[in-house]
Amino acid sequence: MAEQAAATIRYFAAARAAAGTAQEQITIPGTSSIAALLSAAVDRHGPDLAKVLLRCSYLLDAVAVHDTEAPISEGQVLDILPPFAGG
Repeated sequence: MAEQAAATIRYFAAARAAAGTAQEQITIPGTSSIAALLSAAVDRHGPDLAKVLLRCSYLLDAVAVHDTEAPISEGQVLDILPPFAGG
Protein backbone atom coordinates (compact mmCIF):
# COMPACT_ATOMS: atom_id res chain seq x y z
CA MET A 1 0.00 0.00 0.00
CA ALA A 2 1.36 3.44 -0.97
CA GLU A 3 2.11 6.00 1.70
CA GLN A 4 -0.43 8.74 2.16
CA ALA A 5 -0.19 12.28 3.48
CA ALA A 6 -2.75 14.73 4.81
CA ALA A 7 -2.59 18.33 3.61
CA THR A 8 -4.87 21.19 4.65
CA ILE A 9 -6.69 23.46 2.22
CA ARG A 10 -7.94 26.84 3.39
CA TYR A 11 -10.54 28.43 1.11
CA PHE A 12 -11.16 32.17 0.90
CA ALA A 13 -14.01 34.27 -0.55
CA ALA A 14 -15.55 32.69 -3.69
CA ALA A 15 -13.52 29.50 -3.19
CA ARG A 16 -15.04 29.14 0.29
CA ALA A 17 -18.53 29.59 -1.14
CA ALA A 18 -17.91 27.04 -3.91
CA ALA A 19 -16.41 24.47 -1.53
CA GLY A 20 -18.98 25.06 1.19
CA THR A 21 -16.28 25.10 3.86
CA ALA A 22 -13.50 27.38 5.07
CA GLN A 23 -10.95 24.63 5.63
CA GLU A 24 -10.50 20.90 5.24
CA GLN A 25 -7.88 18.22 5.35
CA ILE A 26 -7.46 15.98 2.30
CA THR A 27 -5.43 12.79 2.15
CA ILE A 28 -3.27 12.41 -0.94
CA PRO A 29 -0.51 10.02 -2.01
CA GLY A 30 2.70 10.63 -0.04
CA THR A 31 4.49 12.06 -3.08
CA SER A 32 1.99 14.31 -4.73
CA SER A 33 1.50 17.75 -6.26
CA ILE A 34 -0.64 20.79 -5.67
CA ALA A 35 -2.54 19.81 -8.84
CA ALA A 36 -3.39 16.41 -7.33
CA LEU A 37 -4.62 18.07 -4.15
CA LEU A 38 -6.77 20.49 -6.15
CA SER A 39 -8.15 17.60 -8.20
CA ALA A 40 -9.13 15.79 -5.00
CA ALA A 41 -10.88 18.95 -3.79
CA VAL A 42 -12.81 19.28 -7.07
CA ASP A 43 -13.79 15.59 -6.87
CA ARG A 44 -15.15 16.31 -3.40
CA HIS A 45 -16.92 19.63 -4.12
CA GLY A 46 -17.79 19.64 -7.81
CA PRO A 47 -17.65 21.83 -10.91
CA ASP A 48 -18.41 25.14 -9.17
CA LEU A 49 -15.11 24.85 -7.32
CA ALA A 50 -13.32 23.89 -10.55
CA LYS A 51 -14.55 27.13 -12.18
CA VAL A 52 -13.35 29.26 -9.26
CA LEU A 53 -9.93 27.58 -9.21
CA LEU A 54 -9.24 28.79 -12.75
CA ARG A 55 -8.99 32.36 -11.40
CA CYS A 56 -7.19 31.67 -8.12
CA SER A 57 -3.70 32.15 -6.82
CA TYR A 58 -2.13 29.86 -4.23
CA LEU A 59 0.03 30.08 -1.15
CA LEU A 60 1.79 26.96 0.11
CA ASP A 61 2.79 27.42 3.72
CA ALA A 62 2.41 31.20 3.22
CA VAL A 63 4.67 31.31 0.13
CA ALA A 64 3.22 32.12 -3.31
CA VAL A 65 3.34 29.24 -5.78
CA HIS A 66 2.67 29.51 -9.49
CA ASP A 67 3.42 25.93 -10.56
CA THR A 68 0.63 23.55 -9.58
CA GLU A 69 2.96 20.64 -10.33
CA ALA A 70 5.02 21.69 -7.30
CA PRO A 71 5.21 18.93 -4.69
CA ILE A 72 3.08 18.96 -1.57
CA SER A 73 3.53 16.73 1.43
CA GLU A 74 2.25 15.81 4.88
CA GLY A 75 1.14 18.70 7.03
CA GLN A 76 1.45 21.46 4.46
CA VAL A 77 -1.24 24.14 4.12
CA LEU A 78 -2.50 25.38 0.76
CA ASP A 79 -4.39 28.68 0.75
CA ILE A 80 -6.71 29.22 -2.22
CA LEU A 81 -7.14 32.91 -2.98
CA PRO A 82 -9.60 34.11 -5.61
CA PRO A 83 -9.14 37.63 -6.95
CA PHE A 84 -10.37 40.18 -4.45
CA ALA A 85 -12.21 43.35 -5.44
CA GLY A 86 -11.36 46.74 -4.04
CA GLY A 87 -8.10 48.35 -3.17
